[in-house]
Amino acid sequence: MGQTIAQKIIAAHLLDGEMKPGMEVGLKIDQTLTQDATGTMAYLEFESMGVPRVRTERSVAYIDHNTLQAGFENADDHRYIQSVAAKHGIWFSRPGNGICHQVHYERFGIPGKTLIGSDSHTPTGGGLGMLAIGAGGMDVAVAMGGGAYYIPMPKMLKVELSGALRPGVSAKDIILEVLRQLTVKGGVGYIVEYAGPGIKNLSVTQRCTITNMGAELGATTSIFPSDEMTRTFLEAQGRGEDWRELSSDPDAEYDKVISIDLSSLEPLAACPHSPDNVKPISELAAEGIKVDQVCIGSCTNSSLTDMLKVASMLKGKKIADGVSLSISPGSRQVFSMMAECGALTDLIDAGARVLECACGPCIGMGFSPNSGGVSLRTFNRNFLGRSGTKDGQVYLVSPETAAAAALTGYITVPECSENADYDVPATFRINDSGVIAPLDEEAAKTAEVIKGPNIKAFPDTHSLDDEISAEVILKVEDNITTDHIMPAGAKILPYRSNIPHLSKYCFEVVDPSFAERAKAAGKGVIVGGQNYGQGSSREHAALVPLYLGIRAVIAKSFARIHAANLVNAGILPLIFEDPADYDKVAQGETIEISGLFEGLSNNKAVARVMRNGEVGAEIPVRMELAERQKQILLAGGLLKYTAQ
Repeated sequence: MGQTIAQKIIAAHLLDGEMKPGMEVGLKIDQTLTQDATGTMAYLEFESMGVPRVRTERSVAYIDHNTLQAGFENADDHRYIQSVAAKHGIWFSRPGNGICHQVHYERFGIPGKTLIGSDSHTPTGGGLGMLAIGAGGMDVAVAMGGGAYYIPMPKMLKVELSGALRPGVSAKDIILEVLRQLTVKGGVGYIVEYAGPGIKNLSVTQRCTITNMGAELGATTSIFPSDEMTRTFLEAQGRGEDWRELSSDPDAEYDKVISIDLSSLEPLAACPHSPDNVKPISELAAEGIKVDQVCIGSCTNSSLTDMLKVASMLKGKKIADGVSLSISPGSRQVFSMMAECGALTDLIDAGARVLECACGPCIGMGFSPNSGGVSLRTFNRNFLGRSGTKDGQVYLVSPETAAAAALTGYITVPECSENADYDVPATFRINDSGVIAPLDEEAAKTAEVIKGPNIKAFPDTHSLDDEISAEVILKVEDNITTDHIMPAGAKILPYRSNIPHLSKYCFEVVDPSFAERAKAAGKGVIVGGQNYGQGSSREHAALVPLYLGIRAVIAKSFARIHAANLVNAGILPLIFEDPADYDKVAQGETIEISGLFEGLSNNKAVARVMRNGEVGAEIPVRMELAERQKQILLAGGLLKYTAQ
């Protein structure tokens, strides 16, 4: 039997385990990336391992999230990351050099290589033919130290594309259609591979838009073949030697296949407040929805192609009086080429506000909408409150749809006379001045690592006890995201290296009293619904509950990265054997789980709900844990396990 692209890369990097779906496999990691919102903690974890220099082929530290330096906190974190990168063999991308995923596929990504990053949108690199996976910071730290990265062996899902996109329809509409069909849970446990005759005209930047937002499917990653389109892109980047052809075998088998005719697609939008709440723009336009704000950029849609399309639509025109428009180029390369060809002038003359080459509004770092405001964004997530405005109404759209709304002031079907290919100039304007190489090994020996007062120690972890008896501090519904657990935004992100301060905001958008109640209880349990912990890879969504005394989370199901982060932090993830048992437990009741050591042998336990000192219900739960993860829990988390 033949292999898929992903299976070929996994086989070439397999260090441990068998390639059978569901079984844990350990992979050799070629490259890592971090960004500053997760990177400070990741490098503190790496330092604690005592490894003098990274053992990957390439590790890069990006500054793209916390670029708003309203106080000393972000600047101190950036200084720490730069100093630790220089000492330990890590390349450093300065603030303003660009968004990690955009810069990485431009300058560092290589087809056939493995990449993990402490950001859930690391699968962007799959558009270049990489096996690129989002992970928690601890997993990235271990990989930088030369350790294997472990995941359950995924199943394979093929998206067969046929036809060609019509004018006004873009790559963003392809991934929105996939989300409409599969939902935010539909990719869990899968690697999504794009294939079929429809891919031949999709550029690398279009492919990266699709693989980027595959994170919203809950998929392990997404991947495209490495073909002539890939070679053309790499040659234009001056990196033709990095190209290699990659394709699936003709007799490769897939666990699931869906088909999409690109010629039948129309412009789409993900409506508030979920990326899979997808509706046609034509339907929304008929409702006469007034738009207050338009944001164009993010790691999903900030390529040169996206910017030139928007500039061509706005050239010689003026944005609507009631609309505020932001433009965030994805990298310094994109920004300089926009300036060189005049596209930047066209955007400025139309009334756009040009922001830094960074994540910015996507993570609530500035440019939040007005109260109840409708904001059309070319981003990848529209979770409630993520924009920085709790009642903001965020729609996820393509650059073309965003530009049309900016001009009319309403959700509007974009009118494009042609689907022009702006994507691959003969050569890109290469300027790597924003990237700093690490010190050589000799100079690194005496280099100083600088830590500011906002950088606090890693929270204490607890080895798994044979019995857990604790109050249910919080019970939540389905699809709780990491933004619910540990919000982003300009007020909170500067404290990502300060867990004690960060803990004040845990679950703030769900229950403002959670942190205070959890701390008072000393230890506790959280009960969740389906897909608990979807969204970002931020390990803070596990570390902060750990700091607040959470010992276990019982849910109907977990998002992959968050479940791994819970284990890495020493928190036990448990799954209701019968999802209906979710209704048998209430917030404020006590959960008792005994015999956990014995339960680890068969991945089963019984949670007893205590009411007035008596057992009110007995609820069977299971653990979806690999043997290595059991040892991690018994040791008290990944760092203690690694040290042992």
